[in-house]
Amino acid sequence: MNFILAEYLPLAIFLIVALVISCLFILANFLVAKRNPDPEKSDAFESGFPQFGDSRMKFDIRFYLVTLLFIIFDLEVTFLFPWAITFGNLGLLGFFSMMFFLGVLTIGFIYEWKKGALEWQ
Repeated sequence: MNFILAEYLPLAIFLIVALVISCLFILANFLVAKRNPDPEKSDAFESGFPQFGDSRMKFDIRFYLVTLLFIIFDLEVTFLFPWAITFGNLGLLGFFSMMFFLGVLTIGFIYEWKKGALEWQ
């Protein structure tokens, strides 16, 4: 039991130090920051520009499409990290299953590229 605790001790120390430093930064922000907010920042639209148009106006779908594509590919790339860590223990089945996964990703990326989803103009 002591062996397991000894392995997790550096992680626990790291988390405690990170928590203490984060709390110190937040406390320093409350102590040092100015407390005179601009009245325009209290408006419903916080960028400082006056509101224009109706809130139900048409919005270009490309913004959503680029966001969704980024999230999809970003989340799928995160699957590569656990695979890379355990790559030596997976064998050929793990290798070929990841190659299949990457192939599907590549086909999806090529499809989106050919459809023009990545073109802004």
